[in-house]
Amino acid sequence: MVPVTYETGGWRGWRAAAEAALYGPRGFYLRPEGPAGHFRTSVHASPLFAAAVARLLTRTAQSLGLDEPALIDVGAGRGELLTGVLAALPPGYPVRAYGVERADRPAGLDPRIEWTAEIPTGLGGLLFANEWLDNVPVDVAEADADGEVRRVLVREDGEERLGEKVNGADAAWLARWWPLTGPGTRAEIGAPRDEAWRAAVGALGAGLAVAVDYAHTVGARPPYGTLTGFRDGHEVRPVPDGSCDLTAHVALDACAGPGAELVSQREALRRLGVSGERPPLALASSDPAGYVRALARAGEAAELTARGGLGDFTWLMQRV
Repeated sequence: MVPVTYETGGWRGWRAAAEAALYGPRGFYLRPEGPAGHFRTSVHASPLFAAAVARLLTRTAQSLGLDEPALIDVGAGRGELLTGVLAALPPGYPVRAYGVERADRPAGLDPRIEWTAEIPTGLGGLLFANEWLDNVPVDVAEADADGEVRRVLVREDGEERLGEKVNGADAAWLARWWPLTGPGTRAEIGAPRDEAWRAAVGALGAGLAVAVDYAHTVGARPPYGTLTGFRDGHEVRPVPDGSCDLTAHVALDACAGPGAELVSQREALRRLGVSGERPPLALASSDPAGYVRALARAGEAAELTARGGLGDFTWLMQRV
């Protein structure tokens, strides 16, 4: 069989194209520099984020009476979040840490972290997926001039054309979660993300599963979709050739199972003690060095919770 590539003139759906571009032999996410070489997440913005996740882990363990809870980081990048959480936990705190990632184990990673390509099953504790679901590849649909919903096909150079009519389970997903309203409107078909999240939650024996991503909900979907690319810290045209990240916001309400809660990162972090409020000015006189440290922490917290920025991430929290 001849490989479907730009050179052979092949067209394919965005899901298959993104899978190859992100995770194939020359995949963007398998590069040595990792995601941190191209964009900044909450993990990289401040150690306050990892400290908040550490508090969430200890609270979850206490609520379940776990002596040695598991911390499962899905889409672990190069282990930055796990490293930060382990540093933020009380000295000697017993924890089983797992980094779930397709890339090879990073050199110099804390030996307490087990590195695996698959989510471990049956464990109790906290499963945390920070900006993972937005990189689960999905197909894109677009309504043509007659209002027919068709699959968008793409070549390796990023050129697109409309393909076959969307039908079956994908059409049912769109009808329920993201109905297209007129010619030219687009949607990302989120069913693979729903399935990926159900599998992640189902792997957890007991505890709390959390997905953090830029998201939207039914009734407020973006009319032309959100698929885009990132390279070297800049948004770029999405081209499925392995040269850039390919990402799209997540329909987290479709992923959510019974009893799940959706809250903004701003609210979630405030519940965990992260606030952007400035320290009292009186502290500057009584403890100048302490005031400077508190002011720096407040600035970092403000970035993590800012409206129009990182604070607009949505946390999907689901107890098991």
